[in-house]
Amino acid sequence: QVQLVESGGGLVQAGGSLRLSCAASGRTFSSYAIGWFRQAPGKEREFVAARSSVGSANYADSVKGRFSISRDNAKNTVYLDMNSLKPEDTAVYYCAAGNFYRGIYDYWGQGTQVTVSS
Repeated sequence: QVQLVESGGGLVQAGGSLRLSCAASGRTFSSYAIGWFRQAPGKEREFVAARSSVGSANYADSVKGRFSISRDNAKNTVYLDMNSLKPEDTAVYYCAAGNFYRGIYDYWGQGTQVTVSS
């Protein structure tokens, strides 16, 4: 089993940057894909980015070229670097652990708020 805790959210102006962190506990962390998802008020949760256990990465079209996902298995941590932020990036961001190719994520963190002001 994997427990996930997100951090790094906050308030930033449009065009700014933030780094989100997802700290995981559990000895099998390196075998899981880690994904980032977000949910804005009144909207459904949507996929943002994911990185597989062997390094493959996938991004939503809306964040390609602006966001970057990386993982440090030695620290059991996954990062989401967000640049050129837009007001529409405002949401609660969640990290999740699961299967990269099936797109199924079984373990979820509690979320961290990101607010981008115009």
